[in-house]
Amino acid sequence: MAGSPFAWIDEQARTRRRAGLVRTLRPRPADSPLLDLASNDYLGLARHPEITAAASHAAKVWGGGATGSRLVTGSTELHAELERELAEFCGFESALVFSSGYAANLAAVTALAPHGSLVVSDAGNHASLIDGCRLARGTTQVVAHADPDAVRKVLGTHAGPAVVVSDTVFSVDGDAAPLAELAGACREFGAGLVVDDAHGLGVLGEGGRGAPYAAGLAGAADVVTTVTLSKSFGSQGGAVLGPAHVIDHLVNAARTFIFDTGLAPAAAGAALAALRLLRRQPERAARARAVAKTLHSRLTAEGLEAVRPDAAVVSVRASSPERAVRWAADCREAGLAVGCFRPPSVPDGISRLRLTARADLTDGQLDHAVRVISAARR
Repeated sequence: MAGSPFAWIDEQARTRRRAGLVRTLRPRPADSPLLDLASNDYLGLARHPEITAAASHAAKVWGGGATGSRLVTGSTELHAELERELAEFCGFESALVFSSGYAANLAAVTALAPHGSLVVSDAGNHASLIDGCRLARGTTQVVAHADPDAVRKVLGTHAGPAVVVSDTVFSVDGDAAPLAELAGACREFGAGLVVDDAHGLGVLGEGGRGAPYAAGLAGAADVVTTVTLSKSFGSQGGAVLGPAHVIDHLVNAARTFIFDTGLAPAAAGAALAALRLLRRQPERAARARAVAKTLHSRLTAEGLEAVRPDAAVVSVRASSPERAVRWAADCREAGLAVGCFRPPSVPDGISRLRLTARADLTDGQLDHAVRVISAARR
């Protein structure tokens, strides 16, 4: 009798346990007592009364779900309104909303890298960009992290269509890509630039308009950006922004747009409310950056190895996966939720705590967080 077809899964589970890399779900209650430095709620809007009220109103008006793909019944006037205001806010000609930022990245990379094209991908890119490169029909070449000269070298070997793909702010260490230099390298060889601004929107640029805006690239004919609505906007979903003809192409060619159910109206309503609130309160973006800098300076003063943040992510390095897990658990026991990044989630193999600098954190909460993190280190 043949053995179980999934017996290999048990061996992989044992390997993960030996390496200290087991991941588990931890459902949180509605009112968690923990101080949250683990989420991506950079502007503190996920529970803001205006945002939750807008989500509720949208669900009552449009229903609990989009009811179909965007090309069938899943496009509402609310989606179109969100796209118009998002494009205008970020400085791009057009926008297209997806059910997630992951889906938006898959769409942008696969639809803009046809057979015969070259995709140049930063070694530190998010998994969604990496998966987009894997699914694209073009050939992908991975280059050294944040290295425009490496990009030039690879582009110089290819005569056909090409796109360079990069995060604007890298999710692991929180460092920013050299966008202006990357754009310059692309223009030398006639390549397009596709950037994921998931961690820049709401934090960088004038009033939180994003990293491409800050770099003077918003609205450029050769630049496409993706964003998520689940971080600074406290909602869910994603979008691709760029020239109108590029967005029209995605409507007709991007599989994660054509074949996926549209973003739920509640999420679209919440994201639109968050965008409008940020317009009225642009100081939230500056506050998120200031909190990140304070966390970094306070933690390094305690002797911890923390990477200088370019946006709202603060990375604190640990000596091993096991110590990172224990460190995060000890913080949790002391009332503080922090992120714990380990291989294979980190491209450099270095485990760390990942802290979120939220705009709504008080000075007293920052003091508490620094004390807990410092006391819990091992």
